[in-house]
Amino acid sequence: MAKNAKMPKKAVPKKTAPKKKPTKKTAKPSEQTMMGTTIGHFSVLNSAGNAYTEKDLTGHKTVLYFYPKDDTPGCTIEAQQFSDLKSSFDKLNTVILGISKDSSQTHERFINKFGFKIDLLSDEKEKLCKLFGVIKMKNMYGRKYLGIERSTFVLDENLKVIKEMRKISPDGHAQEILDFVKSL
Repeated sequence: MAKNAKMPKKAVPKKTAPKKKPTKKTAKPSEQTMMGTTIGHFSVLNSAGNAYTEKDLTGHKTVLYFYPKDDTPGCTIEAQQFSDLKSSFDKLNTVILGISKDSSQTHERFINKFGFKIDLLSDEKEKLCKLFGVIKMKNMYGRKYLGIERSTFVLDENLKVIKEMRKISPDGHAQEILDFVKSL
């Protein structure tokens, strides 16, 4: 062989990852769905400080919208728009309830400040938030914390979830939900 001739490389088998066995696809907690679920017992306080239970939701359709905090820009827009459309929802036998972890007193001040026509439920112990799986890890300015992911659920007259929306944008959302209820 010539001095500058290259020697042929030996064939080296490539290492490959072992084949994974197929597994059943299960919903991750972040992909939790409530569609088709019938809501069981719960008890929280409304803005007047009165107990509100699942019995208060039977016999009419219900819009439950979860929002992070009273008197913040996005939450105010959402509550104003739902409040503005309340009479249209009433004609469709549909009740609108906003839910956050704020206290009943904070809710009452929020309602009075903006003249909302809808009621707000206080879920300080996160009973409904956990039931609907809306508590998520959030990140604001590098600080991580658990908070409410803006989400909406529509229930039928028998407390069955017939519409679920997560990670929603507040502006225009009330009209979108009204359009859905009209389509039923």
